Amino acid sequence: MPRSHISRAHRRGQAAVAEVFIPDKLYFRIGEVSKLTNIKAYVLRYWETEFPMLHPGKSSTGHRLYRRRDVETVLEIRRLLYTQGFTIEGARKKLGEDTAPGKGGSKQKTLFSGAEQRTALERSRLRSIRHELQGILTILRRKC
Repeated sequence: MPRSHISRAHRRGQAAVAEVFIPDKLYFRIGEVSKLTNIKAYVLRYWETEFPMLHPGKSSTGHRLYRRRDVETVLEIRRLLYTQGFTIEGARKKLGEDTAPGKGGSKQKTLFSGAEQRTALERSRLRSIRHELQGILTILRRKC
């Protein structure tokens, strides 16, 4: 196929979001996310400062640990910036609209009373601890 028939985004290595296969893992390091999304690690770190919804956790050694939803968020940011032509501010607003209470994103939090909200928060913390322990177990299994 002549080079002129290949889209500009494809030439830059920007595969469509639907074309990206995200492995079934709990956590991804920044290098893995960089390879999956074809975004340089320094750009991912910059995006963390510009997009509040992108907030990977950190391991005890300080490495960034992206969850699947973080990888999906990176892919959406990439689509908005590189394919749709949004500015960073425009992409931030667009992503903010998708999670605004009127759009169904964080609507559930406003429905809880104080006691129910504390219980939901405790469940969320327990889920987070469980995911971290599963990640540790996976690492330990690989070493054996």
